[in-house]
Amino acid sequence: MLKYDDIGSNTSSRPRTPPSLSARSRSTNTPPPNKPSNASTSSLHLVSSNPAPRPSRKWSVEDDDMDVGTTFEGMDDDEDEFGLPSIANSRRAARRAGGPGIESSDQGRGTLEEEMSYLKVGTKPNRARANSSDIAEERGPVYPTAKKNEGKILRPQYKEILKDPMNALHLISHPSPPPNASRKEIEANATRASRINKFKRLLQASTISLSDLRASAWSGLPEEVRAVAWQVLLGYLPTSSERRVATLERKRREYLDGVKKAFEKSNSGLLSPVSGRAKSAYSQGRSRGLDENVWHQISIDVPRTSPHIELYGYEATQRSLERILYLWAIRHPTSGYVQGINDLVTPFWQVFLGTYITDIDVESGMDPGQLPKSVIDAVEADSYWCLTKLLDGIQDNYIVAQPGIVRQVGALRDLVHRIDGTVAKHLENEGVEFMQFSFRWMNCLLMREVNIRCTIRMWDTYMAEEQGFSEFHLYVCAAFLVKWTEQLIKMDFQEVMMFLQALPTRDWTEKDIELLLSEAYIWQTLFRGSSAHLKNSSSASNSIT
Repeated sequence: MLKYDDIGSNTSSRPRTPPSLSARSRSTNTPPPNKPSNASTSSLHLVSSNPAPRPSRKWSVEDDDMDVGTTFEGMDDDEDEFGLPSIANSRRAARRAGGPGIESSDQGRGTLEEEMSYLKVGTKPNRARANSSDIAEERGPVYPTAKKNEGKILRPQYKEILKDPMNALHLISHPSPPPNASRKEIEANATRASRINKFKRLLQASTISLSDLRASAWSGLPEEVRAVAWQVLLGYLPTSSERRVATLERKRREYLDGVKKAFEKSNSGLLSPVSGRAKSAYSQGRSRGLDENVWHQISIDVPRTSPHIELYGYEATQRSLERILYLWAIRHPTSGYVQGINDLVTPFWQVFLGTYITDIDVESGMDPGQLPKSVIDAVEADSYWCLTKLLDGIQDNYIVAQPGIVRQVGALRDLVHRIDGTVAKHLENEGVEFMQFSFRWMNCLLMREVNIRCTIRMWDTYMAEEQGFSEFHLYVCAAFLVKWTEQLIKMDFQEVMMFLQALPTRDWTEKDIELLLSEAYIWQTLFRGSSAHLKNSSSASNSIT
């Protein structure tokens, strides 16, 4: 069996980023717990995490009181990380006023031992989460513990895929349906195989037709071809097969050179001269010549990124995200790093990582730290450049005063007045400003409202649209809001804010997203390019007079 040392799995040459705030108590020289102690005996199986189980208890309103201290530094207790009303405080206010809120029960309270256990490990005992996909939760400082000889397998052909991602298309197989499959299942299997073959023909052409690829990708990409299709649709990979390999090599080398210049500085000064203990990430950023403010915020945000997904709990993943975000920030000083950009890199990282693993579902069951350095470098570089392509189209969302978001929120308000005057009028009567809830929708592209699988499906369509992330997203947000009209018109201000910050989308599937996208397409067809339709009644009457 192949061993990691046989394939050059050596991470010692990678520039080390300062540890994040969640790891400030660990020495920087301590090996991560998810690394095998003996590389020579490791197989190509990528280990899965198995954190020690903690006592389970029911969710109750009282738990939110314990969350007050885990806020962003410098953030008011009454606000979330975007300066919007905190849902925890809204729940507490509702409880004090005797409002409906969320039912509280002492039955679900944990014991003192459970609470002390939480304080020791830095994470709360497991509890049932509300039916929401909001990922703005904080992970404790303990990385997942890996188990040997379990997990998912690195593709033996990974070197060929590194050279040219199109080589992954040759590895796609179409398993036959089981003998007892129904006629419907057999037809679905055949349809899927036919669809995959269609994309293979498009992507393997000597010159890829972007118009044909966009038309086919609008209704969703098969996961087997998604990584390379995204890279072509975003303009990262050239459509010409003759230029592809050389371009990919050059862009990856450029990224790695940028990381080296940004991070490969003296490691001196990582220990406090007084106590001898490891300095905080903020202090270490200063000692290594990093931009203090940028690095400080990234080191806070990365451990909070997708905390409910195992993949993002590993140190290797977090270090990679830190490098991507920091390099992007210092190369784009006009905007710099803004909270929310950390969310936008995760779909790229997850999709591109799956290219090199036999099981494309990489959310659990593997530790990226077990992968060869060349694979991590490639995933990292590809994610960086695709994130850059995405943000190039919406960069005014992240510059000073964020004018792009302000403009989109205003357009959303006007559009909703045209689509569903009932809910628009109700929100107005209750004093709910669109900026109070839709700022996050624009800043994070709805990633805090739906799970990452739904986000990935939504991005298939966004990339198929020429202005998907900037224009089509507006119509998706409008369709998303009016979907909840029936519930919203029965709520007062406080209930509306609580509901919109914890929407019941946790169990949404691709079918729900496809319905949402279809509705958004209808609104775009009706209203895009017709400025008169994007004015509310008052502004329209003023323009007439």
